Amino acid sequence: MNRKLKPPGEWFKQADYDLGTADDMLKSGRYIYTIFMCHLSIEKALKGLYTKKFQKEPSKVHNLNYFLKELGLALPQNLRDFVDEINTVSVPTRYPDEIEEILKHYKKAEAATMLQKTRGVVEWLRKNL
Repeated sequence: MNRKLKPPGEWFKQADYDLGTADDMLKSGRYIYTIFMCHLSIEKALKGLYTKKFQKEPSKVHNLNYFLKELGLALPQNLRDFVDEINTVSVPTRYPDEIEEILKHYKKAEAATMLQKTRGVVEWLRKNL
């Protein structure tokens, strides 16, 4: 099957949609899904930049640092530190060993901070589109 290449702008539309979902998850108290959707939003923004730069479909990889390296992006240090953090903490939200245990670790304040920082990363990436 020869699939049409998704334009970079479409990746960013989906990143924005996922940010909205993250916000809804925060409001509903589903904090691990807030974090999961934040990661997904950054991932899609990075895949948009990847598509623009390489004119090919991005790998089906979830590692944000992989895409930063492939793209040669030098994020400001505070954003870089956050990408490292969310790249690590999102794995247990995707594949939790025990749901009750993970729910203890992610509370509203942490999820809200991650959402705010995610918005900053996505906006920085958008400026590089």
